[in-house]
Amino acid sequence: MVQDRLLKKDLFGEVRYFSSQDSSKIVRDSESAALWIRWLARRLLRREASILAALDGVAGVPRLIAHHRDRLERSYIGGAPLQEARPQDPEFFRLAFHQLCALHRAGVVHNDLAKEPNILVTDTRQPAFIDFQLAFWSRRRGRMFRALAYDDIRHLLKHKRTYCPDVLTDREKRILATPSLPSRLWMRTGKPVYLFVTRRLLGWADREGAADRGRLD
Repeated sequence: MVQDRLLKKDLFGEVRYFSSQDSSKIVRDSESAALWIRWLARRLLRREASILAALDGVAGVPRLIAHHRDRLERSYIGGAPLQEARPQDPEFFRLAFHQLCALHRAGVVHNDLAKEPNILVTDTRQPAFIDFQLAFWSRRRGRMFRALAYDDIRHLLKHKRTYCPDVLTDREKRILATPSLPSRLWMRTGKPVYLFVTRRLLGWADREGAADRGRLD
């Protein structure tokens, strides 16, 4: 028997959870996206598919199962989003840092780790990263890549500061106090527009969609 559960529905389409006796998967479907934004929904699907393909074999990320124009299937990782699990073990963040470095070595910047639902605490208390629609891949890993990778690390440290503030090192505190130039420009220019569109027009919040990333009870 196949279990089919709608997890999220918005202007970009649907996210569903499918489970059978043998396997579980998450399916993003842009066919039901609003007509005026469907082109963007499809583009985000393509981006996530290409990123997951580039990360094949890297621990702590979903595995790409299939991708078509309006549909992306990826493996399901059981666990709870960061804001629900609230990990207070420094070892969790040490492992998360090493996994993030593995992403960067594969040429991928996540680019959306400020959102807690994009980091999972798995059923075995391991870190995992999901939702790669805004991720960036580069073969050369040039100056822009390094700046974005730095911000990935800085966002992870922000979460460490929230849940394990007493174990931050002096170096980590310096990183937290020193945003990159792209980050400073984003905060001054792009973020106000982003917040207006997502929160005022679309009604989203930073923790939107936690259900499709966390534990399914």
